Amino acid sequence: MIYSFAPIYDKNSRVLILGSMASVKSLEAGFYYMHPRNKFWSVVSDVVGKAVPYGIEERKSWLLENRVALMDIIYSCNRQGSLDSDIRDVTPNDITKVLSCADIRAVYCNGRKSYETAKKTYPDVEFFYLPSTSPANAGGWDKEPWMKIREHLAD
Repeated sequence: MIYSFAPIYDKNSRVLILGSMASVKSLEAGFYYMHPRNKFWSVVSDVVGKAVPYGIEERKSWLLENRVALMDIIYSCNRQGSLDSDIRDVTPNDITKVLSCADIRAVYCNGRKSYETAKKTYPDVEFFYLPSTSPANAGGWDKEPWMKIREHLAD
């Protein structure tokens, strides 16, 4: 059984980005999206227009400064390797605390597994699908859908 990381958010967060479950590399590093070929940090950097710092604590602060909340929709599961298609025995995460404590204006799902799990678990919440930033996403990759996040971060 593997477990997700604690959510990153504060009362000023405006956008919640939901991943599925951390990769093996991220679990080893102890933080979200730490596989060197995952596009997450570079894409979110483009969205907010600011360079991403290197360290984990600095990345947490950077997310909060840019009003981005981050968590996985899956709290725990069984999985060999890092592929979402291998995820089994899912226990969803409780996103209600983040939604009730923060100024969340939109919830975006990073990839199909995140989106499907979120919709199934919280049918009354509106979720927006984004193409996965995972290196396993072998199809043509377009960061333009990610740029829609900007409209929810503006004052």
